[in-house]
Amino acid sequence: MASITACLPSPLLVQGRQKQSLFRTLPKLPFSPLNEKQNCLAIVAKASGESSESSTSLTVFKSVQNVWDSSEDRLGLIGLGFAGIVALWASVNLITAIDKLPIIPNALELIGILFSTWFVYRYLLFKPDREELFQIINKSVSDILGQ
Repeated sequence: MASITACLPSPLLVQGRQKQSLFRTLPKLPFSPLNEKQNCLAIVAKASGESSESSTSLTVFKSVQNVWDSSEDRLGLIGLGFAGIVALWASVNLITAIDKLPIIPNALELIGILFSTWFVYRYLLFKPDREELFQIINKSVSDILGQ
């Protein structure tokens, strides 16, 4: 269930010359007045129901659940997940340690700028080189997908 709260100032609550509230047309909408000094109205709208199947988080959860259900070696999956978390933790700590060294971050930044400049000159500046890059990318994708 999702909910949203809005505080509307008084000009939005008045409609035309009659100065009627907009909420007379929506009798089922719950609302409650806030502090009278502010002269505004709080509206809470709630939505409930089933979400669509196209949600990314739902599909990721279902795919993980399918892998878990179809696996014969669940202990291996737990170990693999634990190893992934440890590797992520170690890499974050390694990068933090390297970043604290006085000259290494500046040198790595310079290397990154130089490599980016070379890559733009080598593959992106001229049309034949761009076509070569697209061929390399397409070949790599087809090799990964096994086509």
